[in-house]
Amino acid sequence: MKKMLLASTSTIHGQKYLEYLLEEISVLFKGCKNILFIPFARPSGISHFEYTDVVKNTLKKININVLDYHSDEKICTNINICDGIFTGGGNTFLLLHKLYEYNLIFPLKDKINSGIPYLGTSAGTNICGMTIGTTNDMPIINVENHKALEILSFNINPHYLDPFKDSKHMGESRQTRIKEFHILNNHKVIGLRESSFISIDKEDYMLNGPKQAVVFEKDRKPYEINSGFNLKNLI
Repeated sequence: MKKMLLASTSTIHGQKYLEYLLEEISVLFKGCKNILFIPFARPSGISHFEYTDVVKNTLKKININVLDYHSDEKICTNINICDGIFTGGGNTFLLLHKLYEYNLIFPLKDKINSGIPYLGTSAGTNICGMTIGTTNDMPIINVENHKALEILSFNINPHYLDPFKDSKHMGESRQTRIKEFHILNNHKVIGLRESSFISIDKEDYMLNGPKQAVVFEKDRKPYEINSGFNLKNLI
């Protein structure tokens, strides 16, 4: 029943917020009248009010209405009346902390599994996996549990960057960090490059966008999958 659009990023270089995704978003939320935006991830410390206004003004361009932000508590009420959900990017630890604080994990999971259209970017994509163990974000706040929504049977690493082969020192690569993750965890990880996104319609999990994605599995060498690949074949 799931209907989802999970993007690595909200903005690609040289474009405005969500610009590259607007056509896909229009299809995803077709017929929806009240979209709930979850602003908890707060990129760059932006307030919940400011973040919601950015989203409202952007989606207004494609005639999609986003519910106003009044308070965190109101989000708990609005999740029962909305007909679409968008969780924005920012800090994944902060986002998950707030979802646990307001007991929104199970209501959100139930809504998505019931077929309500869901859009996630960056952190909003991260929380759909098994855990947030493959996020790139700093743990700026303690989280009750690293277990995420478990909508997907794998994890995603948004903003995936390839190792810089000629670099003198760029620190640990994403590939190295995911290898460390697999010392203690078994979940597959999809390295989702910028401008790539996964479209989910019922049982199909299609990789879309101009770039390949990287699949990491425990005790196996990473391998690439092409745009158009159905990730259900990995499940």
